[in-house]
Amino acid sequence: MKRIQNKLSENNKLLSIYFTAGYPKLDDTVEILQLLEKDGVDMIEIGLPFSDPLADGPTIQESSQVALKNGMTTEILFQQLKDIRKMVSIPLLIMGYFNPVLQFGVENFCKKCAEVGIDGLILPDLPLAEYEEHYAEIFKKYDLLNIFLITPQTSEERIRMIDTASEGFIYMVSSASVTGSSSGFGVSQQEYFKRVESLQLKNPQIVGFGINNSGTFQRATKHAKGAIIGSAFIKMLSEKGLAGISSFIKSIR
Repeated sequence: MKRIQNKLSENNKLLSIYFTAGYPKLDDTVEILQLLEKDGVDMIEIGLPFSDPLADGPTIQESSQVALKNGMTTEILFQQLKDIRKMVSIPLLIMGYFNPVLQFGVENFCKKCAEVGIDGLILPDLPLAEYEEHYAEIFKKYDLLNIFLITPQTSEERIRMIDTASEGFIYMVSSASVTGSSSGFGVSQQEYFKRVESLQLKNPQIVGFGINNSGTFQRATKHAKGAIIGSAFIKMLSEKGLAGISSFIKSIR
């Protein structure tokens, strides 16, 4: 938790990268994390592959399918991450769907996260009310942040509820579409970014969906603390492998 909060307090725009654990190869996870930190990424979201990723576009869906075929499981991911804090110091989050967490056991999952040094979770299909009623105390027990999402359709009332329930950052989805489907930001999205900025929330916002190059990163972070790149990074991995990571990150900054 503190790693995320300390990173958010830095006086710069943050670059977060999402990738699917176990992709392109099952054992690539740790090396990707190390390379991303070495190349100056501020925060990393480790995608837990799921067989029915409804909010994800074709690129991330395909990477999930490949990772599952490679043999990636929740247990294997935790095994891969058991010594990660000896190698990587930046904030790490696990992003995925709630079903695998539920199957693993929510408290057991959170305990494992704490053991390996995960700082927070992003579970888009875990509703705020259900989280607060059933799971907030478990997350607190293991010092994990739960990151909530907002979209252009989220009402001001709900945004403020999410802001009250949050202690790290708010994941600001740039559009209502699936990941990887946007090629830039139009007027309506820029207005949305400005509108949320004007609410002067206590938690900073990090923009996700539609960021794929330096231009979209700059536009996304004009009114927000940082931005997340997922589909474009995975697409690069599929084309160039781990050897392409350094040049990709440098092209964004």
